[in-house]
Amino acid sequence: MVAVPGHSAFSGPSQRPVSKARLKQSVCRWPFAKIPLPEFCKAVADMGLTAIDLLTEAEWPVAREFGLTCSMGSGFGGTIVDGLNVKANHAKTLASLERGIPLAAANKVPNLITFFGNRRGMPDDEATANCVEALNKIKPLAEEHGVTVCLELLNSKVDHKDYQGDRSAFGIGVVRAVGSPRVKLLYDIYHMQIMEGDIIRTIRDAREHFAHFHTGGVPGRHELDATQEIQWRSVATAIVDMGFTGYFAHEFIPTRDPMTGLREAVALCDV
Repeated sequence: MVAVPGHSAFSGPSQRPVSKARLKQSVCRWPFAKIPLPEFCKAVADMGLTAIDLLTEAEWPVAREFGLTCSMGSGFGGTIVDGLNVKANHAKTLASLERGIPLAAANKVPNLITFFGNRRGMPDDEATANCVEALNKIKPLAEEHGVTVCLELLNSKVDHKDYQGDRSAFGIGVVRAVGSPRVKLLYDIYHMQIMEGDIIRTIRDAREHFAHFHTGGVPGRHELDATQEIQWRSVATAIVDMGFTGYFAHEFIPTRDPMTGLREAVALCDV
């Protein structure tokens, strides 16, 4: 691997943090965006990971060159602020998903991300009905192509003020009402730790509604190390012991050498 200035190069099976591989780990691209994508892909593959999260359509072929899957496609499901809770957003977002789902299937991208949107004073029952209406329209296409539409749960306390999908119960209510194996939740552990905690029990009690996980240290969304409060090895063990077969993607913002932090996170969660 060619070293990137300010970043550690590494390679070789002896340095791979993945040994058990019971949990399919991935990593989100955006926190590591300063590293050129081809070099990042090579480093990720050298770690023993098989996927990268939140790549756009144009980036999928780059990942494939290194034997990597895009575990969560982005760019087709609207925005965090303007989501499916508002009917006026449905036409544009559904048209984008209608284009994206077949493309994802053709490129072996298993998931596409979408969002609930900001409240703007909307009651939860109205938001639920609007989201279900939109998702019921897209679920036949998702089921036909075997691509899961994932709605992300985000915190409204620190990072995404006014976001409607800021509690597990709200998101679970939406996907339960849709009742499709191809409409599920992206459970971001960082966000839900901030909002409600009780991570392991929440995941166990509603495991069938979660298709994907994101990590990030609390507080600050930084490395999964001793500076923050979540017991990541316990969480990862609980998830894999439930029989979860999806992806568990690291989405922390590095405060030190980024690839060292990623390698440590992967080793910690290799349960």
